[in-house]
Amino acid sequence: MASLKQFKLPDVGEGLTEAEIVRWLVAVGDSVTQNQTIVEIETAKALVELPSPFEGVVSELLVSEGSTIEVGTPIIIIDVAPGAQPPLEVVGSARTANLVGYGPRADSPVRRRPRAVPAAAVSRQSPSWPSVAPAVAAPPELEPETDDDADGRVTVLAKPPIRKLARDLGIDVQTLQGTGPEGSITRSDVEAAADTSRAGAPARPLPRGGEERIEIRGVRKATAQAMVQSVFTVPHVTEFTTIDVTRSMRAVTRLRELPEFSDVKVTPLLLVAKAILLGLERYPMVNSTWDEPNGEIVVKHYVNLGIAAATPRGLVVPNIKNAEALSLPQLARSINVLAVTAREGKTSVADMQRGTFTITNVGVFGIDTGTPIINPGEAAILAFGAIREQPWVHRGKVKVRFVTTLALSFDHRIVDGELGSRFLRDIAMFLEDPASSLLARL
Repeated sequence: MASLKQFKLPDVGEGLTEAEIVRWLVAVGDSVTQNQTIVEIETAKALVELPSPFEGVVSELLVSEGSTIEVGTPIIIIDVAPGAQPPLEVVGSARTANLVGYGPRADSPVRRRPRAVPAAAVSRQSPSWPSVAPAVAAPPELEPETDDDADGRVTVLAKPPIRKLARDLGIDVQTLQGTGPEGSITRSDVEAAADTSRAGAPARPLPRGGEERIEIRGVRKATAQAMVQSVFTVPHVTEFTTIDVTRSMRAVTRLRELPEFSDVKVTPLLLVAKAILLGLERYPMVNSTWDEPNGEIVVKHYVNLGIAAATPRGLVVPNIKNAEALSLPQLARSINVLAVTAREGKTSVADMQRGTFTITNVGVFGIDTGTPIINPGEAAILAFGAIREQPWVHRGKVKVRFVTTLALSFDHRIVDGELGSRFLRDIAMFLEDPASSLLARL
């Protein structure tokens, strides 16, 4: 007799009670292995891929894509002993409604995901992709998608975040020529196609007149709630300073030439992050939390440095845990990993929790400055503006120098004007002459 087991939506993060089913990666009738990725879900903080806890055959999908459900809701039924007829009450033709929708209708054709693998992919040997026989499916982290409507079977390899990016940008992955391993589609392939589309006819022309409604959910909903909470509960103060960062730009060039940084991307953001870490060491009150229920200020002697990242899903702020303990090359690598992971939609819930200070790099959008809103639970946030060549008085003469503006917002319950000003001044002094600032600490 068949053995049917339900898989319920697990708790994927602290304080999260619901999630949206974004995309099923399996269909009814598919064989799955234990720990194979079967579904993408979106919580209020991250896009998460859920692995199957069972090995068997998919019997039923209980929740449709786009549905938002609570933790503990059954989402899929897997037959862990296929080959025998299940009990009548389990697979009867009648369907029973649940609170979050229905599974596939019995009278409608089931759309199955093809599992064909290119010969080149089958023969590939590496620690992350074990040798498989031609009849075995490709690993879930790089799944094939096949255009069943084409005259010939065209198999496309693309990771789930890449496929989602393509959908968000209105790009059909079936039309792309992959430049990744074994011809897989990369993020650059999708972005290049989007740029080409925008250069010609727009992929999604703006409607004339009328209105468009976009549901507020997921990361965007969580971000909005957090920002409203911050604005109405934290007395914000913002200070600005415009500085000459020519020496920082030269330092970035020198760092790129060092062997310690040969495998990592070095940008001015690295020096801004280092300046903040040194400033927080000198002024730990800026790295605090206002604990209203207990009537306390919690001063944290560790720095989980958050860096705001704009993604197709909305703004996320992953943080580097214990950033104060990292060397400069380690800090550079951590920033790189954080950025790539965020762009690919792979940021975990844990990476976005327990942040203590945040940088928002508005300069990458060509913006000079802004008034950043403090993340709830933190005491300050720094906005790093665009670096531009401008006329500047240097050593008594007007010269063309690299100039930027920093904006520091802080919680006035914890950080008064003097402390905030000293902290921002020290960051500015470091960026104006990073070499001397680092040598002074030796």
